[in-house]
Amino acid sequence: MVGLGTIVNVAAIMFGSTIGIVVKDGLKKRFQDIIMSALGLAVLFIGVSGALQGLLAVSESGLKTTNVMLMIVSLAVGGIVGEMIDIEAGLDRLGERIKNSLKVKGEKGANFVEGFVNSSLLFCVGAMAIVGSLNDGLSGDADMLYAKAFIDGTVAIVLASTLGIGVLFSVIPLGIYQGLITVSAKYIEPFLSDQLITNISFIGSILIFGIGINMMFGKKIKCGNLLPAVLVPVAYEFITKLLK
Repeated sequence: MVGLGTIVNVAAIMFGSTIGIVVKDGLKKRFQDIIMSALGLAVLFIGVSGALQGLLAVSESGLKTTNVMLMIVSLAVGGIVGEMIDIEAGLDRLGERIKNSLKVKGEKGANFVEGFVNSSLLFCVGAMAIVGSLNDGLSGDADMLYAKAFIDGTVAIVLASTLGIGVLFSVIPLGIYQGLITVSAKYIEPFLSDQLITNISFIGSILIFGIGINMMFGKKIKCGNLLPAVLVPVAYEFITKLLK
């Protein structure tokens, strides 16, 4: 069944978030803080490892850097576009709207928006979301999304145990994002080369690194406003093909 992968992914996050919310009520503040620091550190290294895959290449003389200019241009252009649109503020407003409609107040609502925004970005940015949704839409092969569902569900437990119920509602943007890729897979697949997916993935990994910094040190980087950076490699590949 096409689309089942995203449904399972959404269900896994909801299940993990529920466990995390229940656990949160029994955790003292100092335990919540150390868990957040630990998860932030893990996210940092996930981002670094993904970024290095796109920035380092093996040659006969050893390791060499690659795609540095693409990284700089992607982040700069993406940041400018994202700041103009102010995606981060839009995500914050959406989180506040959901929070207010649910009438979540007091301690439960304290970190609602932070949990919603951070987890939405974390679950949506990455190669598995793109490639897994494409595979699901093209052939009904949802194995990669099933693996992602297990990872996301586990992360959701930890996130929700510190940030609360906002994490649960990250399934809304995730379902829309992966669902759209799955539905349109047959139309966009001819334009996606392996190199393009790699480039999108490593730029996305840099954003994941930024999310890790925010989780550890507070909101230092507007990762939401950097989201358009993942689309710059698409324009780059289109231009390079025209110039050939």
